[in-house]
Amino acid sequence: MNPELLSRVQFGTTVIYHFFFVPLTLGLTIFVAIMESIYVGTGNVKYRDMAKFWGKLMLINFAVGVVTGLVMEFQFGMNWSEFSRFVGDVFGAPLAIEVLMAFMMESTFLGIWIFGWDRVPKGVHLAAMWLVALGSSLSAYWIMVGNAFMQHPVAYTMQDGTPVLNDFFALITNPNVVPRIVHILLAGLLTASFFIFGFSAYHLFRKKHYEFFNKSIRMSVIIGAIVILPLAVIGEVQVDTIMKENPMEMIAQEGLWNTEDPAGLSIFLYADQLARKNIVDVRLPYALTWLLYFRPTGAVEGINQIEARYIDMYGPGYYIPPINITNYAFRIMVGLGVIMGLALLYGVILMILKKPMEKMWLFRFAPLLIFFPYLSNIFGWILAEIGRQPWIVFGLMQTSEGVTPFASAGTVWFTWITFLLVYATLMGVDIYLITKNALAGPTESESPAPETGEAVSMSEV
Repeated sequence: MNPELLSRVQFGTTVIYHFFFVPLTLGLTIFVAIMESIYVGTGNVKYRDMAKFWGKLMLINFAVGVVTGLVMEFQFGMNWSEFSRFVGDVFGAPLAIEVLMAFMMESTFLGIWIFGWDRVPKGVHLAAMWLVALGSSLSAYWIMVGNAFMQHPVAYTMQDGTPVLNDFFALITNPNVVPRIVHILLAGLLTASFFIFGFSAYHLFRKKHYEFFNKSIRMSVIIGAIVILPLAVIGEVQVDTIMKENPMEMIAQEGLWNTEDPAGLSIFLYADQLARKNIVDVRLPYALTWLLYFRPTGAVEGINQIEARYIDMYGPGYYIPPINITNYAFRIMVGLGVIMGLALLYGVILMILKKPMEKMWLFRFAPLLIFFPYLSNIFGWILAEIGRQPWIVFGLMQTSEGVTPFASAGTVWFTWITFLLVYATLMGVDIYLITKNALAGPTESESPAPETGEAVSMSEV
């Protein structure tokens, strides 16, 4: 493989690994803050114990995520120096603010939360946890500001062939920012919901710490059910944004080569991209037009027509992203989302009917559901970043132009393999620590488990 492709694979590996931890941190910080809020408001020590237990797992996840995030930023200089030089005046601002403000804020108040139990007033300790959650969300926001610029460049003027920031407010209010940050925050809450759901189900099925995990699982089901529908809606908002700014990203994943009215939605596709045709193409009639226009008629521009426009705008080139990868990534992401939605609906129905959830068949498989939001998050990232290709900054710089020119294949191979070995070790340690602590259960004193399951009611939360 050439240095460019190796650099892309290396950075993609790093980001996927880092993104494995980010959504859970975002979601768990909010869950822990809610648990502690209930404790402070009601005096119920079970919620204090829940905040400590799930907070401990959050800390393990946070620590490993920080390490991988630092390596990602080093790669901007090592493998992507041309990209860094090109966008440094614009891209550097949100990254610097993320580290100096959001990350430092998150880390500082996290220290207060860890060491402040019984040392500072309850209200101060609770405020520290909410500020940790705010810091995590702000950190994600500033990263999304940088990513949104790559998807839809704004707030710049070109000077000596490079973009120079001319409107900071326009940069942070990029139309791409709000739907993306809302999407990732909701995805974080969903990830934390299934994380708590899966481990709580494991303990309830074995009648361990019943009251503790009964409360935990109720909270996870309710919050998961609250966020999953808005998550789908904000996904639709992103579709509208993409169609306005880079329609090739959306249409390529559908394998729609030529304009159709109405257009069908791809159900299963295998495209021969070099031959510009689909070998296998199963579609749901009218569905793509409905998705884009909310009506049965409406022309959907095809890949060939969009590429012709791009050639007129940006000059000769190949502007089609990998069709099969983006097609499968989107369908896996959505399919996992549907399964998670059905699982949450099942949980809500049990709660409404006051059925003992731990006796239902789903609990035998609930721990497997922990992995579903992780996979959905990763495939969503793959869809967004690969769907933008061949651009590293849409309309301004292609990916091939951003790689470090003197990077050799051997050097990138060596660093990539080194990263993989280190990351595999860290991943193993992280999984071991989280699994060990999660399966061991809380260390605080708990009421003994009853012989039979308690009824689960939404009114108990």
